[in-house]
Amino acid sequence: MAELTYRKAAISDLELLVRTRLLILRAIKQLDETADLSAYEPHIRCYYQRALADGSHIAYLVFDGERFVGAGGMSFYQVMPSYGNPTGNTAYIMNIYTDPAYRRQGISWHTLDLLVGDAKARGVTAVTLDATAMGRPLYEKYGFVPMDGEMELSVF
Repeated sequence: MAELTYRKAAISDLELLVRTRLLILRAIKQLDETADLSAYEPHIRCYYQRALADGSHIAYLVFDGERFVGAGGMSFYQVMPSYGNPTGNTAYIMNIYTDPAYRRQGISWHTLDLLVGDAKARGVTAVTLDATAMGRPLYEKYGFVPMDGEMELSVF
């Protein structure tokens, strides 16, 4: 197994975070390298600049020496307290990624564990995510369960 380093992302990692988000969007939508995602770049960059600065987003980056091999992120937000979430403190996990050559080594699990630990430390009482078919078994093994009744409206 590789000698891996996990570290929390900083604003100096902005371009790596943007590239990783674009990589993940390609994977989720099954787009090849020729698909033009340049319209997303300024919005992603702006999001990271704001959210890393104000603490509403954290990310972990994983390296094998100097080689980037994985990542995971989480956004924090407040909703009205409910029976299932008494504080209303909520986190949304996204961008869990492992380089294909490094998969099945526990990188995503450890990244997920770091993120969930940070959520607990902030008093978050509900953590959600959207799972791809590939990621679903990992999240289920970790303890995530499917949510019934949630719906979404795309307004663009």
